[in-house]
Amino acid sequence: MKWLLLLAGVAANASASVLVKLAMQPPRRFPSLADPRAALGNWPFWLGLALYGAAFLLYAASLARLPLNVAHPVLTSGAIAAVAVLSVVIFREPVYWTTLLGLALVVAGVGLLTARAG
Repeated sequence: MKWLLLLAGVAANASASVLVKLAMQPPRRFPSLADPRAALGNWPFWLGLALYGAAFLLYAASLARLPLNVAHPVLTSGAIAAVAVLSVVIFREPVYWTTLLGLALVVAGVGLLTARAG
């Protein structure tokens, strides 16, 4: 259950990042008080904001069950890896061998950090 909470937090965090990126793509604009109708109609922004809140709550629940030195690296690196993959799949952003190597090193490092976590 503790790992499921943490993985849900990773998914919520990564999804929120993708939605905020989508919210900034034309024809949408950053929500502002100058144009409240556009701000209210930018549903990816608001959904992304809500998912960031959900990610925080899931992270907090994970901290009640896992050590900080395990939960934090898993959440942050998991979100980094998921966003890297989603940015290629959804936004067609380029992927370089250095990116793949960096992600592999991050995953390996977090694997070593969490190897003894129950």
